[in-house]
Amino acid sequence: MSLTHDFRDAGRVKTLLAAITAAAEPVAARLGRPLQIMEVCGGHTHAIFRFGLNQLLPSSIEFIHGPGCPVCVLPVEAIDQAVSLARREDVILASFGDPLRVPGTRGSLLQAKADGAEVRVLYSPFDALALARANPNKLVVFFAIGFDTTMPGTAYSLLAAERAGLTNLRFLCHHIRLMPTLTALLEADDIRLDGFVGPGHVSMVIGSRVYEPIASQYHKPLVIAGFEPVDFLQALYQLVLQLAEGRCAIENAYARVVALDGNPSALKVIAEAFEQGIDSHWRGLGQVPGSGVRVRAPYRHLDAAELLASTPHIKTTAEPAWCNAVLTGRIKPHQCPLFRRHCTPQNPVGALMVSSEGACAAYYQYRPEELR
Repeated sequence: MSLTHDFRDAGRVKTLLAAITAAAEPVAARLGRPLQIMEVCGGHTHAIFRFGLNQLLPSSIEFIHGPGCPVCVLPVEAIDQAVSLARREDVILASFGDPLRVPGTRGSLLQAKADGAEVRVLYSPFDALALARANPNKLVVFFAIGFDTTMPGTAYSLLAAERAGLTNLRFLCHHIRLMPTLTALLEADDIRLDGFVGPGHVSMVIGSRVYEPIASQYHKPLVIAGFEPVDFLQALYQLVLQLAEGRCAIENAYARVVALDGNPSALKVIAEAFEQGIDSHWRGLGQVPGSGVRVRAPYRHLDAAELLASTPHIKTTAEPAWCNAVLTGRIKPHQCPLFRRHCTPQNPVGALMVSSEGACAAYYQYRPEELR
């Protein structure tokens, strides 16, 4: 039997759908509008459309697609930095696959590769160590991105490079922390939200306790969810039930993976490698206080940011306004005038059409018939 069998069971899905409908419709009627639920993680956005949950759920629930796609929140400046380093003859630029097609001011990393730059796709930042050992006459730069989920891998690889004494490896770190990002959304005047379906992968690292200010200070409920249909619907039911009962709490519907205080080993290695609480600029969100990280001083010689001073300066272009509106949930992807006309997976205007977790990519691949 498949390990996912119980989490895709049709009977359980139907039971949860009925319970969600019964709880949501009276609340929506009282408000005079659908419940505005943000699924923070791009993986949840894809799960909603892949499994057709958007077509099964009642009209009393409206999903607002959140900024929990790490590639989507990358500012154009980050892509420009990676492309500039990749075009240096002495550099091998290593990266996960998703960022390669994100457009920058001077094109994408994939275009740089087509022009002759050495750009390699890695599945783990730890693979960058082997790449550096195999190419002693080259400077290997790993383009490190992602939320708290991928941060431990980068941190461990950086510390391993230090222990190994590798002198030809650098890390271009553009990691982002989730909680400051959610806080920035909650403080925006023009974004209306009733509650959050919390991300499973990030929460596996940071735990569920860190979300408590969302309930205590901002008075919004959040329920952490997994990625299978029963997982997601169970979390959605708990969230809607809170709204129906007038409660506001942080709940964990993914307890088989997420602990109260997260993964202590992962958090320890992050704290050792990175200085946290750095103000950073992110696509769609602008300057988000405390959302970034920086390589700690003892390991600064492994920070690729030091190389940028000797790289030709590029005047970064503005981020597409429509992409920013989709990323912050102000509009849906199909409401963008570029969607499927000028912006497609083959010719993307922005990161949301490129990333495997991007909302625009989800709409393009799984959208209902009326959006074609």
